[in-house]
Amino acid sequence: MRDVTKFIKKIYSEKELKNIEYNLRCLGTDTKFTVATFAFTRVVTTILVFVLTILIFDAGYIYAPFVAVGYYYLFYYLNITKKLSIRNRRLEHQALYFFEILTLTLESGRNLENALIVTCDNVDSEISNEFKKALDEMKFGKSLIETLSDLKSRMSSDIVGNIILNIIQTNRFGNSILDTLYNEVDFLRQKELMTVKEQINKIPNKVSMISVLFIVPLIIVLILGPYLIEFIG
Repeated sequence: MRDVTKFIKKIYSEKELKNIEYNLRCLGTDTKFTVATFAFTRVVTTILVFVLTILIFDAGYIYAPFVAVGYYYLFYYLNITKKLSIRNRRLEHQALYFFEILTLTLESGRNLENALIVTCDNVDSEISNEFKKALDEMKFGKSLIETLSDLKSRMSSDIVGNIILNIIQTNRFGNSILDTLYNEVDFLRQKELMTVKEQINKIPNKVSMISVLFIVPLIIVLILGPYLIEFIG
């Protein structure tokens, strides 16, 4: 493993490795890679693709550099960028229900820490699991503010991250957490509504594409079919 780490540090800059580490941390359970395994696998498979391109194609030595570079960036896109995008949408969708339950729990008179514990125990979702991990860190001596700050650093979703930041600041300065959560829940509802409207607006375009690709050719065949049969006969 030490040899792999030394090999990776010779190829990647420290800034790039930190960026990969941050993105992998934001993926949570969506990836089984560590920084070392991701970087090593990416380089080794790129070299294999380069060699295979040369061996398979007649002019492979011309195509190989372009194919290898394309694969190098595609590997990052498929394993990090795309997964982050999917996870962010999933977290933002789950956030509305989670923070609604948290708001109701706070309304019952509990403090923030107890309300988070109760909410996490009663909500089974990915965002709830992230908060559970943060609460578990408090067993090692961290304060609630510290654990929430660490949780925010693991959230690549700007929306969820900003909600956590607002909770941190509200709790730190002694403002009303309920007022903050009311505003955040209203914002999440509006965002969900806009997302649904956006999906509905895309339906006519999808129907049009299906019509162009399948229905229109079928109609043309039905209209011209008899003439084609007569012409061939």
